[in-house]
Amino acid sequence: MRITKQILVRRWAISTLLALLVFAVLAASDLRLEALSGFGTADLQGFSTARQFNAAFMVWPSLYAVRAGFNWGLDYLLIPLYAASFFYSAIIAREAFAPAGTRLYRILTLLAAVPVAGAMFDTVENALQFFMMLSGATDALARIAFTLSNAKMMAIMVGVVLLLGAVLGQVTERQKKRLKSP
Repeated sequence: MRITKQILVRRWAISTLLALLVFAVLAASDLRLEALSGFGTADLQGFSTARQFNAAFMVWPSLYAVRAGFNWGLDYLLIPLYAASFFYSAIIAREAFAPAGTRLYRILTLLAAVPVAGAMFDTVENALQFFMMLSGATDALARIAFTLSNAKMMAIMVGVVLLLGAVLGQVTERQKKRLKSP
């Protein structure tokens, strides 16, 4: 299935704006959880031992556990939005800067899959963290969650670079159109 460039850019803009909106709500909610309990769900990404996870889970009595669950749920809403935004960013950057058939074109095409893989890592990481909150953390599960978190963060960094490339590509295209019109 082929889509027009206009539709691609529209989907990119919508997914990016929605991802930023959901991220802002998630960040505010997580900062509130951290202010109330000393730990936010984002803090769990840096934990690599069962003791660290259990310390966070122990200070989340039922009220805070519900807040943490809300944050995880909101993160599950954010995941497909940022994955779509970064995927579209790769395609837009590729079309703006890489002639078809070149090595750069193929690299940018492959890089489009990196944020999608990061989204899958994020999904499994969240599920592991929630499972550990309900069942108790083990060092093995904590280490897996930590590794997935690091892989996800690398994929997000690639996505941010692709997003910046897409923004630059859009700015460059608009400048070219402006110069062509009298």
